[in-house]
Amino acid sequence: MDLGSVIGVIMVFGLLGFSVLLGAGLSPYLDLPSALIVFGGASSSVLIAFKLEQVKNIGKVVGVVFKPQTFDIPAIVRKLVDYSTIARRDGILALETPVNQEENLFLKKGLSMAVDGNEPDVIRSLLELESEESSARHKGYAAILDQFAGLAGSFGMIGTLVGLVAMLINMADPSSIGPAMAVAIITTLYGAVAGNAIAAPMSYLLNIRNNDEMLVRNLIIEGIMSIQAGDNPRTLEQKLLSFLPPKQRVSQFE
Repeated sequence: MDLGSVIGVIMVFGLLGFSVLLGAGLSPYLDLPSALIVFGGASSSVLIAFKLEQVKNIGKVVGVVFKPQTFDIPAIVRKLVDYSTIARRDGILALETPVNQEENLFLKKGLSMAVDGNEPDVIRSLLELESEESSARHKGYAAILDQFAGLAGSFGMIGTLVGLVAMLINMADPSSIGPAMAVAIITTLYGAVAGNAIAAPMSYLLNIRNNDEMLVRNLIIEGIMSIQAGDNPRTLEQKLLSFLPPKQRVSQFE
């Protein structure tokens, strides 16, 4: 569980809710027509703009925001150095048994191709292709949330116009002005909250998760290429440690 994301959500809605309760109370801010315009309208437009196969998986993808896949990069570096040591000492075929037990599927796939004797260019090409396609899918899901954020704000403005039209039509009836104005203002509020407090931050964070995964995959690719080339384990380690921030660059040879 990503503690920062959970704390952020609690703080956003906690502060908003507390501010509302300090003012007029919660009930004036609950308006079904406004919710239908913003959430229903934005969701419907997303269905128009994206493939159904993408949209129906968005719930699982949003779960990545709060429970992301974690990567222990220093541990991956150590593992690659260990594989390099075995390959340099006993030959790359000696990796067949430990590779079959490898839990990281991307690393397992690359090392298996190396053990099978595939050319380095072929291995790099296939692994980079898999990484790029995976990244494209992740960016597509982030784009859905980003689009929803923009659409929520737009439908908030549409709701405002709907409320203003209703208010102007019934100017002769003072009792109708209040409800119509409420729809106009609350719809804008719903659109701003849905876009800026929910969808947009999730879109940003999904892109960050994607960048984290791409960094790990690029590190693994470089490690596999070095193992296949027969590089010295120390040289391989120094190359892979360059992917880490300076404070995390701890050599196992020291």
